[in-house]
Amino acid sequence: MTRLLSLLLALLALALTPTAPARAADDISAASRSVVRVVTVAMVDGEVVGFGHGSGIAISPTRIVTNAHVVESAVQYPGNVALGVVPSEGKKSFAGKLIAIDTARDLALIEITEGRLPAAAVYTGPLDSGADVVALGYPGNVDLATARSANDYITPRTPTRSEGNMSNMQAVDGVAMLIHTAKISRGNSGGPLVDQCGRIVGINTAITRADDGDSPFAFAIAGRELTRFLADADQQYGSIGTPCLSLAEADARDRAAIDAEARASAEANAAKEAAAKLDRELKQARAEEEALASRENRIALAGVLFVIGALAGGAGLLFYNQKNLRNAKIAGGAGAVLMLGAAVLFVTRPDAHAEIDKEAAAVPAADAPKLAEGSFLCTIRPDRSRITVSATTDVPITIGKGGCVNGRTQYTRAADDRWQRILVPNEEATVTVASIDASGRDYRVERYLLDAETMTKARETRATITLKSCTANPDELAGLAAQQDAIRSALPASPNERLVYRCQPASGAAVKPAAAP
Repeated sequence: MTRLLSLLLALLALALTPTAPARAADDISAASRSVVRVVTVAMVDGEVVGFGHGSGIAISPTRIVTNAHVVESAVQYPGNVALGVVPSEGKKSFAGKLIAIDTARDLALIEITEGRLPAAAVYTGPLDSGADVVALGYPGNVDLATARSANDYITPRTPTRSEGNMSNMQAVDGVAMLIHTAKISRGNSGGPLVDQCGRIVGINTAITRADDGDSPFAFAIAGRELTRFLADADQQYGSIGTPCLSLAEADARDRAAIDAEARASAEANAAKEAAAKLDRELKQARAEEEALASRENRIALAGVLFVIGALAGGAGLLFYNQKNLRNAKIAGGAGAVLMLGAAVLFVTRPDAHAEIDKEAAAVPAADAPKLAEGSFLCTIRPDRSRITVSATTDVPITIGKGGCVNGRTQYTRAADDRWQRILVPNEEATVTVASIDASGRDYRVERYLLDAETMTKARETRATITLKSCTANPDELAGLAAQQDAIRSALPASPNERLVYRCQPASGAAVKPAAAP
């Protein structure tokens, strides 16, 4: 117990350590984690004789897309030109290897030989004219203004962002191009053009000349050309076709859906209560009729017995007057018994309302529910979700006793009476908060796409308690709950992605509903 108390105090101290105010999730900053600088270094006899660079973006933890013209020197002189990849965060750069190149589309695929990068998703849905877009990369004019040595070009640094609007799509030499107004320059080549949710919509490749005061425009290779290139290279990638919603829009839709469901539930409950009330009234009427009939039958029987008893008593008196004492005793005794029985029946006649009171008293009081148990299949609710980078396939969930999910992951009760578990992986730069309501029907996954520093802090907090299986130990559960609260306090105010699922009992599965302990 002393060890648990010390651990809880340590977690509380960590949670209360002064930090920057919680910020809202920034999808562009999240996408920036995936942007890299692609460097080519030409060497002859051990001496550097040429240096070039462009931009790129990771579409898997080890694969980067860039322009073919960024790496063309490595294709022409493979023995003399080395490829390097400089991530946007961290302290190391990595060697790169050319995997595929398409000069017609001006696209290339590079693999890093060590390290891992956060992968970006490709947006495969329609992009309307006028849509807000952002170019990310390492423009050369910014480098010229800030770089002080060659080492500055191979030091991890946050990419430059430039905002603009999508103009239209045009074919250039048979390749679909997006024309946009986000400002780019030499060095942006191979970097992504992203939407407001941080999904790749194109790969920047060229700009128009701005002679005689002409306004410059930029060209990005369209997303459909990128996906074809990746398919030709047998490269897996994440893709999302759902239009981009702001978190405020997603929250508004979620609230509207919840309100609509609440109204429908209230109407259904009202109808159910009305039916139950009518059923109770019918039962009450039947009970009253039965009680009244039983009462009347009892009184009638008592009256009959009383009359017979009186007649028997009269017969006994008659026999007595005739000096027939034996028959007088028999008739008089029978009369007395019958009249006594009549009195007992009358006194014990039933109350017409006794059965109704008994039935009303049998209604149990409601208790606070536990988490439901059983196997569920959860299906995405697009109308209540904000989908930015994740696949939305159905999710099977098995909930066991005490919040044990899928037989291995322990959930704990949160302040809002939902059951949750915060997952902090070792490799992926994403913290996931998974939660489910007590009925087992509303399952949510919120993802926070975090920078390296915040991920390091989250992993340090996670390391304070290592719980690799489910447990019923109250000390371990209290420690896990404190750890989860400490991690959550360090997260931004809102997630980058929220997936809301509606769960139904799996086919053939028995479900134990939420009930009192």
